[in-house]
Order: sequence, then structure tokens, then C-alpha cells
Amino acid sequence: MESGGALAGLHRNPTCHHHYHLLRPPRTAVNNLLSSSSSTDKRHFSPLTLKFQKQSHFASYSCNCSIDDGSTFQVAYSASAPPEFANIDWDNLGFGVMPTDYMYNMKCTQDGNFSKGELQRFGNIELSPASGILNYGQGLFEGLKAYKRHDGNILLFRPEENALRMKMGAERICMPSPSVEQFVEAVKATVLANERWIPPPDKGSLYIRPLLMGSGAILGVAPAPEYTFLIYVSPVGNYFKEGMAPINLVIETEMHRATPGGTGGVKTIGNYAAVLKAQSVAKAKGFSDVLYLDSVNKRYLEEVSSCNVFIVKGNLIATPAIKGTILPGITRKSIIDVALSQGFQVEERQVSVDELLGADEVFCTGTAVVVSPVGSITHLGKRVSYGSDGVGRVSKQLYSTLTSLQMGLATDNMNWTVELK
Repeated sequence: MESGGALAGLHRNPTCHHHYHLLRPPRTAVNNLLSSSSSTDKRHFSPLTLKFQKQSHFASYSCNCSIDDGSTFQVAYSASAPPEFANIDWDNLGFGVMPTDYMYNMKCTQDGNFSKGELQRFGNIELSPASGILNYGQGLFEGLKAYKRHDGNILLFRPEENALRMKMGAERICMPSPSVEQFVEAVKATVLANERWIPPPDKGSLYIRPLLMGSGAILGVAPAPEYTFLIYVSPVGNYFKEGMAPINLVIETEMHRATPGGTGGVKTIGNYAAVLKAQSVAKAKGFSDVLYLDSVNKRYLEEVSSCNVFIVKGNLIATPAIKGTILPGITRKSIIDVALSQGFQVEERQVSVDELLGADEVFCTGTAVVVSPVGSITHLGKRVSYGSDGVGRVSKQLYSTLTSLQMGLATDNMNWTVELK
């Protein structure tokens, strides 16, 4: 399915609020514009390095560019044009797929050499019925977000961490993976190509979904002969319908998300199919999601379906240690660092159900939810509530600090954000 919108906002100057847009979007991409940015500062990205020539019929600057298929398009710069946003209801964004303008595609053979990636119009892709992803689940995904600042600039949050996590996961399930530089540059290109879909400040974020899959045909159980790295994006609001309001979890005692020696510690697609049964049952009973226990002792916390979990007791914050069955969340890692910087004692270790039920407050972390306070936990029919309104002081404090960094509202002393200019 193609979106008819033009590729808008390829480059913005924060002080002048300049605006770039394509007057005619190309059939394949703007790859000649979105080439390597190795000469730019590590924390800033400005893909347009072209020289612009003034043309009389624009109250602006423009240039003619060509792409591989021989067609041409024009990039125009206007000092007066306001930012262009997609025509959607920004005040009522949920968390779901909204088709945008462009996606990124890059191929790789078994030798690990990725071809030059390209932007393509968002739409369906072709896969062999015998592809490794469809037959044997050989696939990974990542998730990160882009935010629009009030000055018009765009911020990414720790994209290199997602790249490193994808490399770790790819090694576990025998796939080649893009380099950190390839991953980050592809994310930047995809975000800039879909700039008009980034929600205005304080209205949400652009969710970025990189995928790595065995796209080549394979009949026997073996690594696929070809791989595809794909990125698409979608504007999103809150993951849980409750927003920052507390969620209600139920502890699952029969089914398990992961086992020692398995793939619970990497972001393989099969991990998420495994939680759907228990999650569906829980939601039918009115719960927000499921909290899983370890599969050996069945008494230590692991994680929620797609989030890491933390408990708070006084000045102590504890979270289950990463030991192969729990995903090493990037938001989890960031919250630990923020909490330590604010004087909290943080422990990564086994956390028992008894500790959970006796905690002062509980919260979950993840890319989609950021920080989500837990209002109640139900275990074996017994419900324990946290606080009068379910939103604890520590949860609020950490949420505020982290989101201020992500959105560019606070000075980034951690050097976590990447600014796209």
C-alpha cells in the first residue's frame, strides 16, 4: 500500500526553521541524498550536502537530482514554509500500525556482505513460501523512537544500543547483521524520509521498527541463503491504554516466556508469539498484561510480555538480573543509570514474588511504554495494590527524567541522544 505524501523535511535548521521537501517523490528513494555521514559529528546528522542554486520561480533554493533509475526529482528549500505534518488526529494517537511514506530495505547473502540499502515506498514485500523467516522463524526485530523537538530538530535515543543488541541476537540465531554504522545510518535515513509522520512535540513519537529476517528459500533446517534488513516506522501514542495511569498485572504460574539456554535474552520473533496465549487470557479477565516467573524455581520474577520489571523498597530499586532468559532492555539499562545518578541504590539480582508483593511500588520499562507504573499485582487470586493512586514517587521521577532527555527538554549529560538536523 503506497502513501501519496511527499518526502518532507529532509533537513532543518533549528534557528531559521528552514524546510526541505520533495516536489516529486522518486519511485525508489532518495538514496543519493542519504549517503554516508561519516564526516559529520557522531551526535548530529545532516544528510543534505548538495550545493543549492537559486531559481527564479521559487522564493527559495532548489536543485535537480537524479537516481539510479534515471528519473529526476527536485529538492526545494524554503525559509518561510511551515513544517509539514501528516493529516492525522495527533491528539488521539494509539499504539498501532499507520502506513507512512517510506521504508528501508537492504539485502545480504550468507557471506555477510550487505548490499547498498535503499528507501522504498512503504508497502508489501515479496517472500518465498520457503523463506527461513516463514518456515523456521529465523528473524529478529528492534524498536526505538524518534521525537520532534520544539525547535524542529529530531532526536533519536541510543540507536547504537539497538544496533549492538541486533548483532548479539543475530549471532545467536545464525544470521549476519548490519554493522552498527549501517544500522544507525539506515535508521536516520528512514526517519528523515518520514519526517512529516513524527508527531508534534508532546503528542507522541515516531516508532521505528528494524527487522532482520532470513528471506532466502530453505527447505531443510539450516540458515537461510539470503537475509533482508528492513525498517518501517509508525507514529504512536501510549502503548497501554492507561497511559501513565497504573496498569494491573497478573502473575502467570503455568506458562513460561523463556527457559535457560533458550533465546529469551535476544529479540527473536518467536519470543513474542510465545506470550500471546497467556496475555490473551489475562486481558480477557481485565488485566493489562502478564508477569512471568522463572521456569526452574517458579518463584523469581523474569519480565512482563514485552517489558522489564522493577520493584522499589525505600531507596532500593531491584530488577531481575540479565542471565540469558530476560531481554537486556535499553530503557531498562537507561533507567538503572538514571536511578544511580539520582542517588538510588540499584540491584540486579533474583527478585522473588514475596519481595514483589511487599514492595512500596512497582514499575515496568520498555521502548514502547518508557516507564509504566503498576497499580496492582494479582498472584494466585490475591490482589496487592501499590499506593493510593498506583503511580509511585520513584516511577514519576524516573519517567520525568528519562522522557525529558528523550524529548530534548533537558541537557543530555549522558550523551545518549542523536540529533538529526
